[in-house]
Amino acid sequence: MSIEYLGLSEINGPLIALEGVKNAAYEEIVELTVEGKEKKLGRIVEVYDDKAVIQVFAGSENMSLHNTHTKLTGHPMEISLSPKMLGRTFDGLGRPIDRLGRIVSDIKRNVNGLPLNPVTREYPRNYIRTGISAIDGLTTLIRGQKLPIFSGNGLPHNELAAQIVRQASLGDAEADKNFAIVFAAMGVKYDVADFFRRTFQESGASDHVVMFLNLANDPVVERLITPKVALTVAEYLAFDCNMHVLVILTDMTSFAEAMREVSSSKGEIPSRKGYPGYLYSELATIYERAGIVEGVNGSVTQIPILTMPNDDITHPIPDLTGYITEGQIVLDRNLHGQSVYPPINILPSLSRLMKDGIGEGFTRADHQDVANQLFSCYAKVGDARALASVIGEDELSPLDKKYLEFGKAFEIEFLGQRADENRTIETTLDIGWHLLRMLPREELDRIDTKVLDVYYNKEESELPSEEDSTDGPSNAE
Repeated sequence: MSIEYLGLSEINGPLIALEGVKNAAYEEIVELTVEGKEKKLGRIVEVYDDKAVIQVFAGSENMSLHNTHTKLTGHPMEISLSPKMLGRTFDGLGRPIDRLGRIVSDIKRNVNGLPLNPVTREYPRNYIRTGISAIDGLTTLIRGQKLPIFSGNGLPHNELAAQIVRQASLGDAEADKNFAIVFAAMGVKYDVADFFRRTFQESGASDHVVMFLNLANDPVVERLITPKVALTVAEYLAFDCNMHVLVILTDMTSFAEAMREVSSSKGEIPSRKGYPGYLYSELATIYERAGIVEGVNGSVTQIPILTMPNDDITHPIPDLTGYITEGQIVLDRNLHGQSVYPPINILPSLSRLMKDGIGEGFTRADHQDVANQLFSCYAKVGDARALASVIGEDELSPLDKKYLEFGKAFEIEFLGQRADENRTIETTLDIGWHLLRMLPREELDRIDTKVLDVYYNKEESELPSEEDSTDGPSNAE
């Protein structure tokens, strides 16, 4: 028998306090009725003695100490799960907003998830093709990996996220039947949400996408639940339905700022930059839900996107994210100013699991050598540009001038590509070799001589046309 409590003892922003509570549990969901008609949901975020602090998802507007009835449900927040969620759009709490009705299913799961036993984890192998050369060639995304994108205000991370959703593939038309994307947006403006929704529909990608949208005018506390709801759906599709699932979370900065706001309302002692001291553990709780489980054919791969305040990579959010995840992709404002899209700065970017999911049997035998050499040569471009800024370009040695030419071509031809250009891994590596041939052979010291013999002296074949490079997954077969 459930007990209904009349009245509240305190209201503080999105938080309310209730006294005289029996058998309340942390993370338990409560149902709130305001003036006998308006229904709201909340969750218990603190319990001590007979008092409970409740976080109200829809905010505490219209609530007073005397007009609210509170009922404890006896369970944490749960979401109904079904394969029919593919192609659907939900709000930040998992409620349908596409007018197609609610999800009817006997399967319900706690959105907080369960920690994966490290012993049952399998090491991530094989890659997910995004069709973007800077990612596929130099910071390859591996199934089961968590690889964040570090961006900044005004940089095209939304366009990049939409392109990844449209183009992401396992590289095989047959395998792609078991590929799905879970997309969760937190604190985005309406026009940005409409851009994502329209882009996915027009490209035909929406059929294998589950979308969660928490808008900027939605209650702040919903943002704390949105990534957990999205990951619960991803885990169901991966571990129950044996699908390979790519989860894109944008923007984790909005999530962290929502956490700071709620923490301040609770009167907690702030840590760095005003964020709560448990920011690290909360981020880890989300990021560590990626992976592969032994004996299951599915996987959960994560691409969290965050905007660095003032482009500061040492800010607590990117700093802590870097500790937890397996690399990062960094967007650069200078490249964006030169109209390079996507403006990925490859020098601070890396994928720590890349070496185990590329090469022969996965991508192409020369992949690792080409990636190493492109990194090395582009680093020398920076040295040549720094020297040219001091003594002038005319005074540079012939080799340094070659590196300057290589740098310009690399940024335009390799990093730069159209927003609708879907490159195969072969196209990406061929462009890499085309650029490396601009330099003397003796400068290519990161490539095995046997590989050099095969590719460096090979006559330049005509690179794939624009039509070829925009083909779908069948190109990778």
